[in-house]
Amino acid sequence: MTDSSVTLVTGANGALGSAIVERCARDGGKVVALERSKTGEVALERASASVLRLSASTTDAAALTAALNRAEAEHGAVTGAVLTAGAWRGGHRFHEPEAAADYRAVMDANLESAQIVLRALLPGLVARGRGSVVLVGSRSGVRPYDAPGDAAYAATKAALTALAQAIAAEVLADGVRVNLVLPSTIDTEANRKAMPDADHSRWVTTDSLGDVIGFLLSERARDVSGAAIPVYGRLGV
Repeated sequence: MTDSSVTLVTGANGALGSAIVERCARDGGKVVALERSKTGEVALERASASVLRLSASTTDAAALTAALNRAEAEHGAVTGAVLTAGAWRGGHRFHEPEAAADYRAVMDANLESAQIVLRALLPGLVARGRGSVVLVGSRSGVRPYDAPGDAAYAATKAALTALAQAIAAEVLADGVRVNLVLPSTIDTEANRKAMPDADHSRWVTTDSLGDVIGFLLSERARDVSGAAIPVYGRLGV
């Protein structure tokens, strides 16, 4: 991060998103913290000198573009983004009736939401000739055979990886980099509650994942694009 950086963070009220917002602000940059609007109305709230909270529709690229333009007018042009918004639903085999609802929910949360944000974000980055975008994939997306009961989730993360790497090739000559991190289980309060008997010491902390994301956003990663970086903790490869 630098004093001139402005990072968009989606899913900013989630466990990972809120940690990334705090980290970017602490490292000296400005942040546009994007949360899904419950009413559909755009709301801007200055949480601090460095953090601008934006509530907006994340289901309509045109509306989101207009909302980002308003945020940028107040906070500065976005130079990077971390797309943490997403969801997990699973626990059912693909052929079981319950899995059908899981499929649509995770497709919308993990893949559709990302493509809408990317369509709103990328034109500005390409026009300015610079920027770094980091998406949050999953170990399940590249190791789906390790995810029984999570077929839909694994499929969305695999598709997200392919989408990001294809886009990375498209915008590389424009000075825009696109990468992914592929965490295993992230050590959050919700995951600990859902899996109380798991060995939490083997999971990935938000601080550890933030270190990798911070590197990818920075100039130190200026020659890295199209990468899908495993962040597996102690779960192994």
